[in-house]
Amino acid sequence: MSRLDDVLKEGKFIIGRDRTLKMLKNEKLKTIFLASNCKEEDKREIKKYAKLSNTEVIELDINNQELGARCKKLFSISVLSC
Repeated sequence: MSRLDDVLKEGKFIIGRDRTLKMLKNEKLKTIFLASNCKEEDKREIKKYAKLSNTEVIELDINNQELGARCKKLFSISVLSC
């Protein structure tokens, strides 16, 4: 979790599957965080493109509601990247 905390503290992160995939295809990401209850098809797609671009994928032990709260947002977040 300390890695996630560092990203959140820095404040430079991307929220959402679509934006993450767009940046991933352009090879502009270093790390992707997935909530524990992220949809399986989304996980597969993100992992596929992450492997092609050598981007680290971290599956978190917290669900999307908790991840949203950690990001100080009033909505759930399944995918967060930086």
